[in-house]
Amino acid sequence: MTAKSTTFPTLSPEASTTRTTTAAAAADPAERGAGRPGRPAPRLRALDGLRLLAALSVAAYHYGGRDGEIGRAWGASPAVQFPTAHTWFAYGWAGVQAFFVISGFVICASGWGRSVQSFFASRAARLFPAYWAAVILVAAVFALPGIAFARVSASEFLVNLTMLQMPLGADRVLGVCWTLWAEVRFYVLFALCVVLPGVTRRRVIWFCGGWTLAAVLAQGAKQPLLDMVLMPEYASLFIGGMGLYLVHRDRRDTMAWLIVVFSLLLSQYQTVEEIWHAPNADFFSYRPQLGIILAVTVGFVAVGAVALGLLDRVNWPWLTTAGALTYPFYLVHEHLGWPVVQALHQGLGIPSSLTLALTVALMLTLAWLLHHWVERPLQPLLRKSLEGRRG
Repeated sequence: MTAKSTTFPTLSPEASTTRTTTAAAAADPAERGAGRPGRPAPRLRALDGLRLLAALSVAAYHYGGRDGEIGRAWGASPAVQFPTAHTWFAYGWAGVQAFFVISGFVICASGWGRSVQSFFASRAARLFPAYWAAVILVAAVFALPGIAFARVSASEFLVNLTMLQMPLGADRVLGVCWTLWAEVRFYVLFALCVVLPGVTRRRVIWFCGGWTLAAVLAQGAKQPLLDMVLMPEYASLFIGGMGLYLVHRDRRDTMAWLIVVFSLLLSQYQTVEEIWHAPNADFFSYRPQLGIILAVTVGFVAVGAVALGLLDRVNWPWLTTAGALTYPFYLVHEHLGWPVVQALHQGLGIPSSLTLALTVALMLTLAWLLHHWVERPLQPLLRKSLEGRRG
């Protein structure tokens, strides 16, 4: 850890969802696709594929698209290691934009027909087991002799287990956890405003419109509390995903299409404001405005293609496994990737491109272990406990 990480370092942890979701069918939106009420629906495996692509793009950004700690791991700037590819890797941050859009799509679906208790139980069970394991693992590795990267204090490590370290200003064990803090705030807003009174198309539309206006006003007001609650820099991404879910339910829904279009227009502006800078030799990379706009648009278009059924043929079973690995991979790949890169490239002299491939493969293997030994046994236990059910 560092208390502050570079812009857009990761992704959010959601998967795929349903066209219509009942309380029983919505136990985990990642396990459902489009179908009729009360009937198990096919999984939208194309969303799993998008998650995998988003995860790999973020990994490319962390390993070769920025400087800082990863430069120390390589022993030189990634611009030296990847003289051509680093300019493309620098766009990998756009994976998190796509993932926030996917999250809006999934969470909108997951609330249909559910109680607030059930909704929060499923979200907590989805997020915490792998997160706790990743925090413990990364803190343990960084405490080993010879690991040259930063450490956190015992107190900061413990508060990181709550996932509330960001508003407290504590150093983060996982640099990527800023996206989880954004996700948590989205869950709370959606639960209080939509799930609590009961999810309907009209309530989702009012929530999308109200949040859009409130976020814009909050940005103009420049009040830290409003910024923290309303997230003007990310709100339009989540809202765009919810609009795309409404399109998924009914592609003739004009209001849903307006939500999507307005969200895209706002999202590209927010991202350009955050990412773009004038050409400057002192910066690691330069991304022109049109490139940033295109990167954000690609995320919306990709999720839109799933919403419209254009990717229904992308239904390969292995994508289900890929989707399951994305969240644990995203949690561990950055910080644990640094010592792996250092050991392979500087220690063993393995070429940069092969080091990159081996590091990604090792992090995916670790993600599979976390999914198999942590998530699969603990998620159902935690969900049942929080819902008040006994197995």
